Amino acid sequence: MTRVLLVDDHPLFRDALRVLLETAGLDVIGEAGDLGEAVDALAADPELVIMDIGLPGADGIEATRRILDLRPSVRVLVMTMFDEDAAVARALEAGATGYLLKAAPPEEILRAVAAVLDGAFVVGAPLAERVRRMASGGAHSGSAYASDFPELTDRERQILVLVADGLTNAAIAERLGLSGKTVANYVSSILSRLGVADRRGLIALVHARR
Repeated sequence: MTRVLLVDDHPLFRDALRVLLETAGLDVIGEAGDLGEAVDALAADPELVIMDIGLPGADGIEATRRILDLRPSVRVLVMTMFDEDAAVARALEAGATGYLLKAAPPEEILRAVAAVLDGAFVVGAPLAERVRRMASGGAHSGSAYASDFPELTDRERQILVLVADGLTNAAIAERLGLSGKTVANYVSSILSRLGVADRRGLIALVHARR
């Protein structure tokens, strides 16, 4: 069973999340209310850390950095009440592989956990919806991001919208009627033009520039 560590300073929220995860067959191996407790709990070797931002002392973003310094293989899914784009960008820059709001329904939480464990980068529905709204009316031309990403072509901006919305290369290829290799080439070009290393960096940059 997948080993999960919960880091949140609200015991009632941790209790509810524990029940949800254990009902879904995950093993909650520990709970922590601050950075110190979270570091101590790493001895139980979690595969996934679900992290709140609003921790006492060092916030959850600093805690994410610290945990990943100690255990680079751990995946961190941020679950918080903060829905500001700047917070999303900071969390992803710190190494989080997902960002979800605490108001998310149980099925969305479980989908996000599964996706993060599968290696995907996840942004919760309300935040992803902002990207979709920005792209509305310009999803085929990429014009929605023209002022934010002038260094990209229209097609690259169009693909950037879909990457930021969490779509894989295969899903983008299917949606746009392109080959997977063509999409991969576009994504590589976008990474190079924007000077970021991976898809997580792209998502962080999208939120930082908004």
